[in-house]
Amino acid sequence: MTALTLSTAGAATLRADALVIGVAKSGKTLVVAPGAEAVDKAFDGRLAAVLETLGASGAEGEATKLPAPAGLKAPVVLAVGLGSAPEDGASYGAETLRRAAGVAARTLTGSKKAAFALPIDDAEDASAIAEGALLGAYAFDQYRSSGDAKDAKKPLGEVALLGAKPRDKAHKAAAERAQAVAEEINRARDLINMPPNDLTPAAFAAAAQAAGKEHGLKVQVLDEKALAKGGFGGILGVGVGSQNPPRLVRIGYTHPKAEKTLALVGKGITYDSGGISLKPAGHNETMKCDMSGAAAVFSTVVAAARLGLEVNVTGWLALAENMPSGSATRPGDVLRMYSGKTVEVLNTDAEGRLVLADALTRASEEHPDAIVDVATLTGAMVLALGNRTFGIMANDDDFRSAIHEIAEEVGEASWPMPLPADLRKGMDSPTADIANMGERMGGGLVAGLFLQEFVGEGITWAHLDIAGPAFHEGAPYGYTPKGGTGSSVRTLVRLAELTAAGEL
Repeated sequence: MTALTLSTAGAATLRADALVIGVAKSGKTLVVAPGAEAVDKAFDGRLAAVLETLGASGAEGEATKLPAPAGLKAPVVLAVGLGSAPEDGASYGAETLRRAAGVAARTLTGSKKAAFALPIDDAEDASAIAEGALLGAYAFDQYRSSGDAKDAKKPLGEVALLGAKPRDKAHKAAAERAQAVAEEINRARDLINMPPNDLTPAAFAAAAQAAGKEHGLKVQVLDEKALAKGGFGGILGVGVGSQNPPRLVRIGYTHPKAEKTLALVGKGITYDSGGISLKPAGHNETMKCDMSGAAAVFSTVVAAARLGLEVNVTGWLALAENMPSGSATRPGDVLRMYSGKTVEVLNTDAEGRLVLADALTRASEEHPDAIVDVATLTGAMVLALGNRTFGIMANDDDFRSAIHEIAEEVGEASWPMPLPADLRKGMDSPTADIANMGERMGGGLVAGLFLQEFVGEGITWAHLDIAGPAFHEGAPYGYTPKGGTGSSVRTLVRLAELTAAGEL
């Protein structure tokens, strides 16, 4: 993991492999952002002109390297674009700084140490830069052979944050929080990127047990025998076709001063073939990512423990592998869920809602103040919102709005979605209490309506469908890598913080 330090050194005097500064557009002019005054002075006040000569425009996502002049201890200056300069002396937004720091960290892969002299007005800016740099420095290389690993460039080794105040409590706390959250997001990314032959439900459960031991969390694992004894028909029905049996994991963080409890439920399909309703070619190559919701929940609970939040956070990981075989659930089968309701399975590729339903019912039995489930649930949500935005549904409009505002605050794109009552009728079954499929149009909303049926009465609940942003198949951008992204962890951590503070 990339190290993070807060340095009192000046930009001109700190020894590092590279010095990161920000540049922005002010009308048609390129301007050097605050924090880089000493660097501009070393260029005799002509740094912006030099960068323009090299083709820099200040646009977000842009990175321009140039050799450092005499007077700087770092041999390389890296200018990253911040977009349009704020007017009337306003600060750059936290997400702008986060993305710029991520671009810099990715660009400096192979470097041992980089000094970040991006604009910092307060502790929030310091946190954003630190978080972006640590997320941008992420790499998943544990499956590279020894020769390839040796030849490959390692992630940036150390981020030295200039302009922050190491002795200031707010700045120190911001840096510590950024490091904890970034490391837990990267934990989620690692799990998502693991191949499914290694990350089976049992292996995922073992990872939760190991983290629980390390961070003082209470972990309970229900194996296939315990699930059968308990009547968890949804989880068992999805996992019955695989030689890797399912698991339900409860991982709990408690604080002695906590007044509220937040329950998080994550879909953990470690590989989704679609089951008997087999996915077509071209739609199953990345289905190791179908456990991204469980990874986000797992990482959030650990983050809450590391941050010592005064709130109880319980994570429920509904883990199964959805495979076709002679023992697999068939379209037309009826499952008796943990709640006692029966579900007619019309499509075995609508399996996420089945495992979540059992976990939601079990989580409801503990009467938490709120439940949030997270899942790569529907392709329909990707069609509706694209690859970078997750949908939010809830049984409480204020709660849905609050989560949307939290996501916006931490830099995660989201959008509130409705739960239209008229779509419920499409899931009526002549055989069972409900079917796992309804109308094709509005499929993401239908899935939300299905889940709502299994939430305990009177419990505030929200559903995050992260099918779009959970796994990025294109080129890296900002602090977002190719592969698993850790989507929703920042939103969930902030939700836990605000719940602890009594603001929700």
